[in-house]
Amino acid sequence: MVDFEWYRSFCTIYKHNSVSEAAKTRIMTQPAMSQHLAALEAEVGEALFIRTTRKMVPTERGKELYSQLAPLIESLEETTMQFKSASLPSLTVIKIGAAHEFFSEKILPRLETFSTCTLSHFGTADELLELLKEDKLDIVITSKKYQTPGIEYVKFMEEEFVIVAPGDYDVPVFTGVQQKERWLSSQSWISYGLELPIIRRIWREHFKKRPLIRPKHIIPNLHMILRAVEQSMGLSVVATYLLGDSADKGKSKVICEECKVTNELFFAYQAKHKHLPQIQEAISTIRDYI
Repeated sequence: MVDFEWYRSFCTIYKHNSVSEAAKTRIMTQPAMSQHLAALEAEVGEALFIRTTRKMVPTERGKELYSQLAPLIESLEETTMQFKSASLPSLTVIKIGAAHEFFSEKILPRLETFSTCTLSHFGTADELLELLKEDKLDIVITSKKYQTPGIEYVKFMEEEFVIVAPGDYDVPVFTGVQQKERWLSSQSWISYGLELPIIRRIWREHFKKRPLIRPKHIIPNLHMILRAVEQSMGLSVVATYLLGDSADKGKSKVICEECKVTNELFFAYQAKHKHLPQIQEAISTIRDYI
């Protein structure tokens, strides 16, 4: 007789293409996870995955079984969580973690619509996710996604980063990519950090090299970076959702528009709390404002 847990393990391996990652997600040992898969394959009578050195590749039978099982298991797990959530204590305060700039632009304007009290915490993605793992935060907005047991992620938007200059900055007409890169490298730059976050990504994606830039100013706050650009202190890279009035009023402008990069943003929360009304309300409220 097939054990329901075999099905759950099979679906988790299918999602991660890895027995070890599936075991971490289900908080099991790798041998136990392998045993579940072997037992299911014996019951089915054929292999469900092809084992390679790098990942588990589903066979045609495995794909067919997953397409049949996945919606059933998700429905059962959701029903179970709903029953559990009914007996969980409600949150009187929801603890939200986000980057300062995102919170200011996207969450603060909607804060009054939350039905519960909120406690906000600002920091880097790594810092906030660590607090989430320790149950010190209830929900985090993050651009990083790690395979962490008990933590779930839901993508909800992409943020776009562009090169910005003072509104009256004189930008030449470029005849090629190399000329553009040389000109940009010769300008004064303002960076979020010494490691040139985002600036480095633009160089790697558009110029296929590392930037040879020594920033004139390091300012770990995108709002303040934009103010510095407006005051002609140099060029920088900021998220488009921050530009607003600054660009509309001619204080700053986007240059080299094709040189842009995007980040995926996710809601992250403890899987055990996913059906709490306050978590779902926070997700819905923020998503509706985007």
